[in-house]
Amino acid sequence: MGKIISIGCIFLLGFLGFAQEIEEGVPWNENIRLAWADFKGKVPPAEESAATTASGISYTYSANLLHHEVKLDFEVNAYFYPNESWYRPELCNENTLAHEQLHFDITEVFARKMREKLRRTSFSDDVKAEVRKIYSDILRELQTYQERYDWETNFSRNREKQLEWNQKIAEALKVWQ
Repeated sequence: MGKIISIGCIFLLGFLGFAQEIEEGVPWNENIRLAWADFKGKVPPAEESAATTASGISYTYSANLLHHEVKLDFEVNAYFYPNESWYRPELCNENTLAHEQLHFDITEVFARKMREKLRRTSFSDDVKAEVRKIYSDILRELQTYQERYDWETNFSRNREKQLEWNQKIAEALKVWQ
């Protein structure tokens, strides 16, 4: 049900970093929940899953050297990609949609973790490589976490585990503000 597609091509020039979306992404917003109408992608042939939420993290940053210290200004956001997200109406219900929403919420948790990591890191002259490594590490951790979520909840079918994950992510969103 909820595969994650991490989208975020990075083009780095000098001390300026750009994240470029493959398509127009919808930024995460705590007041806006996904609806089935947001899932505009086509179901891949031979795909057995009920739904897929394509979400990812993108960032931009600029770095300046001030008194032998690298000062980093950055923006990190979680996005939902409607044209890469799809569902099978005959297999999905509101529980499935809530499960898919939580995939997007998990992406936001990891965007917040990346922001915190960037805030706490002292960068060297090799800021490009250091930021890229932080991003790669976060994406790898996010992928593993998303897979664990699907496995533990049996793609939303284990209602008890799904409720546990709902609470766990709600708490994580409060912690990682």
